[in-house]
Amino acid sequence: MAKGKKPATYEDIEALPVGWVGEILEDELVASPRPAVGHAHASYGLSVELGGPFALGRGGPGGWWILYEPELHLGRDILVPDLAGWRRERLRRPPSPEEPFMTLAPDWVCEVLSPSTATVDRTRKLPIYHREGVVHAWLIDPLARTLEVFRREPSGWLLTATHGGEDVLRAEPFDAVPLGLGALWLDRAQPSR
Repeated sequence: MAKGKKPATYEDIEALPVGWVGEILEDELVASPRPAVGHAHASYGLSVELGGPFALGRGGPGGWWILYEPELHLGRDILVPDLAGWRRERLRRPPSPEEPFMTLAPDWVCEVLSPSTATVDRTRKLPIYHREGVVHAWLIDPLARTLEVFRREPSGWLLTATHGGEDVLRAEPFDAVPLGLGALWLDRAQPSR
């Protein structure tokens, strides 16, 4: 943060134009527009693929609370990952439905990268997630059609796997059920003739 500049507040987030997502990272307001359709489709697709077996226990082990774009208040930082999950042994029950945000760091986060957010997601948000004890992080790039899987180590994030295209994989912490990456990608537009 620039010297002499006052820390961002929640009021700065509330003052953003409709349709913008605001986060406070290391006392600085970081705002981004709503994501493009490919980003939204990848987030939705992943929530469907993981939600049934892990959040609802349908065809899988259950044991997770998985939320779409939860607002996280972690110390002075306010983050909005695309998806986040808490193991039910750590979070016995979710907060009441009217709670506006979570203060317990998740066990897993997923950021879907957009050209406008990739640098922030990689260089600013991942270190905060690490600091707060998040154990697993996924980065999905819908344009490159890749999934990067990270595990928290004491010294930083360890990239454990990179998958792409139409791969069918098992990725920690959701390796009990195969995940088909092809379900996350929209077909690219074909030029009209």
